Amino acid sequence: AMSGRWDVGRALALAALFRGLQSAGRGCAEPFLPLYLRLLGLPAPLVGAAAGARLLAALAVPLCCPRGRAGRRLLLLGSALGSAGASLALTLIPPAGDTGRSGCSLQLGLPGSLPAPLPCPVPSPVPSPVPSPVPSSVPSPVPSPVPGPVPSPVPSPGRSSDGALNPSALPHTRAVPGRAGTAAAEVVAASREPAPGSATSQALLGTAGALQERGRGPGEGAHVSENLSDSRGASLEAVQSTSQDTEYRVFLMVLGAVVLWELLATSLEWAMDESVYEYLDFVDATDRHGRLWPWGCVGAAAGACGVSVLVEQLDCTLGGSVPRLAVHFYAYAVLVVLSLTVGVSFPSHAPRRGGRAPGLPKALSLLRGHGRALLLAATLFLVGAASAASHSFLPWQLQDQGSSELLLGLWVALGPLAELALHPLGPRLLRALPGGGAEALGLGALAAQLLSYSLLRVPWAALPLQALSGLGGGALRWRMQGTVRDAAPPGTERALLALLRALGTAGAGLGSLGAGFVVQHLGLPVLLQASCVGLGVWTLFFLIVRSRLPRQRKINYSRLLAADSSEVSDSEEEDEKDWLVKAMKDESFN
Repeated sequence: AMSGRWDVGRALALAALFRGLQSAGRGCAEPFLPLYLRLLGLPAPLVGAAAGARLLAALAVPLCCPRGRAGRRLLLLGSALGSAGASLALTLIPPAGDTGRSGCSLQLGLPGSLPAPLPCPVPSPVPSPVPSPVPSSVPSPVPSPVPGPVPSPVPSPGRSSDGALNPSALPHTRAVPGRAGTAAAEVVAASREPAPGSATSQALLGTAGALQERGRGPGEGAHVSENLSDSRGASLEAVQSTSQDTEYRVFLMVLGAVVLWELLATSLEWAMDESVYEYLDFVDATDRHGRLWPWGCVGAAAGACGVSVLVEQLDCTLGGSVPRLAVHFYAYAVLVVLSLTVGVSFPSHAPRRGGRAPGLPKALSLLRGHGRALLLAATLFLVGAASAASHSFLPWQLQDQGSSELLLGLWVALGPLAELALHPLGPRLLRALPGGGAEALGLGALAAQLLSYSLLRVPWAALPLQALSGLGGGALRWRMQGTVRDAAPPGTERALLALLRALGTAGAGLGSLGAGFVVQHLGLPVLLQASCVGLGVWTLFFLIVRSRLPRQRKINYSRLLAADSSEVSDSEEEDEKDWLVKAMKDESFN
């Protein structure tokens, strides 16, 4: 007996350590992935597509992973090494153009935000008594009608003969005022244009200067101007096409890396979780499996804070070319290798001979037959879609507003810590808010958080708002566990719980796919406000529909039969208190 207790305690300790290391690795890398993709030069739609594909790829893991013990051990080893390699492969992808690959002060700006101005492609004007920049609408100098122009020194491209800037020789640039309120659309447009020092830019400017230097007759001005405009338009289209091709090539490399990374990382977690549950089932201690999730919260918070403190102390680049954001993925690889050493030390056992565990078909049948569980599944799907905006693109806004690396790490860590702190209040909260009150509380907290994020003006204000995610996510998780206990017979709880979690992940993946396009065209504040309105409307719909659903109360006779025999009275005077009589009365009443 003592040996059995020691084996169970040791197994639980190893499982908790493994989950903590895995969560710490994810906390190091996943929240900062959108920032790194932005550093590679990808626009918001492509970043959203990569994030959505990564989440949707994780749904295929439980369907294709091996069930045998030997295959699971091999999967544990291969997925750990493979996920570490895939995360490191991200750091080898070259950026799509010159993005200032430093990772310290990348501020491209989002529509609707107030980023700091980028270095303009126009050469910085030399300080002069001119009070304001020359507007781009100044017409080009009228060509001289003299057929034989007097030779003069050739001015440099982009400047007149007296050294001043010539706006007509810089057709694809605009003067940017030196103020912090630069419009994001102009910043994005300027970032798509060729850099001043590039070969393409020099070729364009050289062509313009050569055409201007040629002598023109009295009637040739309009014809030459039209040809020059056509040449400039064709050259600009060629430059933009080349830039888009580079972006798509980088996107395909990123997409392959993140999808492979998520497949292997999820396979690693799934294989270890199945091994832990089978071992606890072998020793009749499956009730202890639910005690492991707090270690995931602690690990995620520790990983996010720890790597942020480390990155904050580093220079902008490592070795002159590697951005310091790559340290997030290096830390993930180290933690995954450490978790592998813990996973291979987990005790092995001979699994029980029995039927295969219930899977997706059984979970779907349970979901269809329970109205409240079906309504909760739709709620989790919509919450995942609405939360994808803050998870994927809110770090961009915080970075534009001047957030430091440490503040971003604290913002990530406060979410799981708030949920962990509110966990003891879960049962009391469910009793105090019956009839859908817990779901309404969770939806209201998340909607208020999204609305507050859309009005954010200083980055540090995001820290107290992150505590609302602990309340909202915790309330929905508590209700989800209670619904699973009510709707699922013994032995099918894990299948139904996995299906509900998969629906939330699917919502987050699809939400990320659409969020990138909304951010690109309308801005992040509009997306956050629209998500808030959507959650508010769904809350009203949820309360109305749930109040009209009949109360379904199923009796799990297996759990009643497993009750202690001392609780059953044999006296005739206490027959009314017998558990079987109560169960039959409740069933006939319903």
